[in-house]
Amino acid sequence: MEHLETGKRMNADATARVNALEDISVYTVDGDIPLKDIFKAISEKEDGGPSLNPKKTSSNELREYFEEIAPEYDEEKVYISDIKKILKWYNTLQKLDMLNFEEEENDQDAEDQSEKGAESENESEDSQPEEE
Repeated sequence: MEHLETGKRMNADATARVNALEDISVYTVDGDIPLKDIFKAISEKEDGGPSLNPKKTSSNELREYFEEIAPEYDEEKVYISDIKKILKWYNTLQKLDMLNFEEEENDQDAEDQSEKGAESENESEDSQPEEE
């Protein structure tokens, strides 16, 4: 593992619980929201800037803020400590300029184009006269 801010490398022993940020999601009343979608919502709210400082913000303010970011989050399963952690992670990644949502949008655009191409192909096949 490598520390994001210092670049210092360290070993993770077999008992350490290590998760990639891509594998983390937030509980909602209907299911889960991927963490990257939460980060994207924070970035949009803050125009790409840092979020609230979780150390200097009251629990009520944190809940209100998170409600704006993810209105459907499950208040019983998502604790204040979780919100603080998410905001801390976001602020760290934002400070290091490691939040890139363009790649995700490009992937979605490519997927949309692929679907349109498949639909066009199916339509042209349907319009071909049948051979007898």
